[in-house]
Amino acid sequence: MTDTRDSRESDGQGRRGSSTDRTDGPNHTHQCCPHHRSTSSRRAVLLSGAGLAVALAGCVGDDGTDGTDSDAPDPVTLTRADQCELCGMVIPNHPGPVAEVFYAEQRPSGHGNPARFCSTWEAFTYDFERRDRGWERTAFYVTDYSAVDYDLITDAGDTLISTHVAASAFAGATEVTFVVGSEVKGAMGRDLIGFSGQDDAAAFRREHGGELGTFEEITEATIGQLANR
Repeated sequence: MTDTRDSRESDGQGRRGSSTDRTDGPNHTHQCCPHHRSTSSRRAVLLSGAGLAVALAGCVGDDGTDGTDSDAPDPVTLTRADQCELCGMVIPNHPGPVAEVFYAEQRPSGHGNPARFCSTWEAFTYDFERRDRGWERTAFYVTDYSAVDYDLITDAGDTLISTHVAASAFAGATEVTFVVGSEVKGAMGRDLIGFSGQDDAAAFRREHGGELGTFEEITEATIGQLANR
């Protein structure tokens, strides 16, 4: 499927491999997933007093930072000039959570840091592979759905969540609780939808399914299951 150019930016702002050198090469291995959107319904962030139950197992050793260190680079706003490092889609033109990853010495192909993604699971895929090559991550940012007034969109029987690409919509990846594999989809299908509020994540999971997990609990097996759905 090819990338569509019609856009939906719910916050009205724009926000975005192989080599052994400092510059990464293109790696567009995933199928594009355009969506033709119907009427959207405004859905405010849900709050609940329920406790957090982490349902994912296994931890990954992590020497990189997540974007919360005072010396880490700040997130940037993504625009229609920004394409996903893995699938090549124009990021603001598609629904769902997005991500940015910064590296110390290396950089993505064709532009400087950060590496930019139209889905959270693609960012994890890219980062697992790059750190296996010895890349040093300095920051990892994801959409924080506790920080935005998001939409849920019905499209041909699927429920999609709006994208938010302004720098202010990002949080460090260790600062959020992820709802993993819910019925709500993004640009590349089921994804990891992050909330800085644990109650927000728990409420979203109760309504839409999935599992709760933290950054440290997201493994390559977790990402592989999402990528194959």
